[in-house]
Amino acid sequence: MCMLQNTIGYRIVTQWMHSKGLKPFAFQEETWQHVLKTESGLVNAPTGCGKTYAVFLGSIIRFINTHPQSYQQLKYNGLQLLWITPLRALAKDIARAMQEVITELNMSWEVGIRNGDTTIAERNRQKKNTPEILIITPESLHLLLAQKNNHSFFASLETIAIDEWHELMGSKRGVQTELALSRIIPIAAHNKSGVSVWGISATIGNLEEAKEVLLSPLHRSKLIETFVIQANLPKQTEIISIIPDEIEKYPWAGHLGIKLAEKIVPIIEQSNTTLIFINTRGMSEMWYQTLLNIAPQLAGAIALHHGSIEQELRLWVEESLHTKKLKAVVCTASLDLGVDFRPVDTVIQVGSPKGISRFLQRAGRSGHQPGDTSKIYFLPTHSLELVEAAALKKAVSSRIIESKEPLVLCFDVLMQYMCTLAVGDGFVPEQLLPEIRSTYSFSEITDTEWKEILQHLSTGGTALQHYDDYKKIEITDDGVYTIKNRRMAMRHRMHIGTIVSDAMLKVKLLNGKYIGVIEEWFVSRLETGTTFTLAGRNLELVGIKDMSVIVKPSASKKTIVPSWMGGRMSLSANLGKILRETFAEAEAMVNGQLTMDNSCNELQALQPLFQLQQELSHIPSDKETLIEQIESKDGYHLLVYPFEGRQVHEAMSALIAYRISRITPITFSIAMNDYGFELLSDQPIPVDDTNVHELFFTNHLLNDIQKSVNSTEMARRKFRDIAAIGGLIFQGYPGEHKKARHLQSSAGLLFNVFEEYEPNNILLRQAYNEVLEQQMEEVRLRSALNRIAGNKIVLTFPEKFTPLSFPIVVDGLNRNNLSSEKMEERVKRMQQQLNK
Repeated sequence: MCMLQNTIGYRIVTQWMHSKGLKPFAFQEETWQHVLKTESGLVNAPTGCGKTYAVFLGSIIRFINTHPQSYQQLKYNGLQLLWITPLRALAKDIARAMQEVITELNMSWEVGIRNGDTTIAERNRQKKNTPEILIITPESLHLLLAQKNNHSFFASLETIAIDEWHELMGSKRGVQTELALSRIIPIAAHNKSGVSVWGISATIGNLEEAKEVLLSPLHRSKLIETFVIQANLPKQTEIISIIPDEIEKYPWAGHLGIKLAEKIVPIIEQSNTTLIFINTRGMSEMWYQTLLNIAPQLAGAIALHHGSIEQELRLWVEESLHTKKLKAVVCTASLDLGVDFRPVDTVIQVGSPKGISRFLQRAGRSGHQPGDTSKIYFLPTHSLELVEAAALKKAVSSRIIESKEPLVLCFDVLMQYMCTLAVGDGFVPEQLLPEIRSTYSFSEITDTEWKEILQHLSTGGTALQHYDDYKKIEITDDGVYTIKNRRMAMRHRMHIGTIVSDAMLKVKLLNGKYIGVIEEWFVSRLETGTTFTLAGRNLELVGIKDMSVIVKPSASKKTIVPSWMGGRMSLSANLGKILRETFAEAEAMVNGQLTMDNSCNELQALQPLFQLQQELSHIPSDKETLIEQIESKDGYHLLVYPFEGRQVHEAMSALIAYRISRITPITFSIAMNDYGFELLSDQPIPVDDTNVHELFFTNHLLNDIQKSVNSTEMARRKFRDIAAIGGLIFQGYPGEHKKARHLQSSAGLLFNVFEEYEPNNILLRQAYNEVLEQQMEEVRLRSALNRIAGNKIVLTFPEKFTPLSFPIVVDGLNRNNLSSEKMEERVKRMQQQLNK
């Protein structure tokens, strides 16, 4: 550290910090030391503790030390710091903070932003006079690599920062980032000692692996040591549960939250700024309307923020919250990030956050100063979610945080990347392969797979070799693979990226004013004249014209809240484990082994519910798995409680149903939530002590999974995204509306062709692998089955529905497509009968 503190750059930067009332933390100084030595690593610190300054100021110190006499005068130094960020919304905040430092140090550096919102004029200006700092998204970085002579842009680069690496890792955008680094690092390191590469991460369980994944090109090109730098700054998180006045013994999902809305009005009024996190866009619309109805005094002081609201309005909301023009914002994950420069006083989480990392990330939006306490209120959407509040408290105090699993061998992303290079300066396969293998994601790519990808891009592969549109790459006489066709190059540039969503339609008023976007599948179900809610406004559908949904304001009280695909998140493995342990505490409390004084207030509040569960059935400990068999007028119910999350239960329920059907021919309807699943049949279900353990064995698991679900249909749906990313289907020009079903049919046609004529096709295999590994979470499913098989299985036969079974049974009522009003009436009748 002595070497750092003796430098002119350190003295100048720390003097500036002192003028702001700041003092560098030990983890920041440690990072600066490594940056000066051109070393690389991963910085991990709690949200709002200065991770940005750890890398950014290190880059400034390095430049000042290199040019001690002229650092203020030097202009147009070429790119010094490349700052990769996953969110466009963060770019302006980061740039503003960086520019403030540069201005106050009287430096001539310029901070540029490059993303989908950057104008053509600004891009051309950056090309002519490269800014010293460029803040960029992974997609825009690949667009730079698609330019001719892109080497010159990165040649002067000294430092690369990958912000929010925990958000990127484990996604295809993360793989995209890995590939870009494999190309840029050798360019930047050429003719100098090297380039310093730093990941910046909060809240991730597998830090060492995260570092290995990110810095793989450095590790594989030469044996160097890299570092994980953690800030040992104690960060207190206060979790306050909003307890309902009356605990329902028979809870059901979703309805309770809105009834508790009045309890958060005083919290909003007592705080300067509040974020209210809702898990889905549809529910956020409902919450916004409810708060305005019950607290009209908040009109003009409360706003809505989610990914389908038009960007200009979203930016206005972010700015107004920052300047305290707004008191509260109802939001989704769209405001999870961006903490360092946009703190708030209070955070309210409505419903289960489904994961510990997400919960901590959101809590960190408040009390963002080092040493401050983050305060987050937890509002349950049904009474059983109070158990999750207790589990979250336990997890936060134990610092148990989820890991992110890195993706490997995403061939669709690789094919897109190779086309990007071919549009730019082209590539020579023999030179490119070692680069590709330097990444973590493709370190295991075989020669056979590499040849198949090259064949795919140059000839269309075995099945598509007779179609010119699939022969994208031409090979020059000197062996360079390049895309010369201008139309093909333009199409490729327009669709660089790995985010594939359902077709979105713009929503506009009759006067042309833009409101936001909505998914095509939702609009296709609406009749003209139907009223729906978007961006907090009731809108009547007038019609669909070109790519727009034309609407007019509506005074109707009856309105449909849009739903978006993928709206339901699933419980994480870590939270599931702690939830099982928390239920064990509840069992001990009910059985008198744990006094009420020693249990948390959430479990105390749920005492009547747990008492009833124990009387009717059993409360499972963390070493037990409960299975209930209940007979009702609807049929025979088998309920299993693994507490593994909806996604794992979806696969497990289909698997168990298939295995029971091998005992006797039987059909089931299936329902599930994060705690368990239900198999409902019109005939008795042959499960008892003699055969129940066999249902959870992992023998022949893959074979049974494939027989239990329509894996071909699931793979077909996955293939649409893979084909879009890999460039096999064209998604249309800007302003041209290609319907989702047209894209699906194009992808479906290709899927059928590969299935019939090229069954070992590399992208087809990827589709089946993604179904197994991502959609069905095969590794986690296998682990859960092994755990259950080793547990004591408690089989009970309650005479009526239990508090644990009721929310799953109610979820199953959705199978009958009941309207929300009829659903509520039926549930109330069921509750009244059960409470007698």
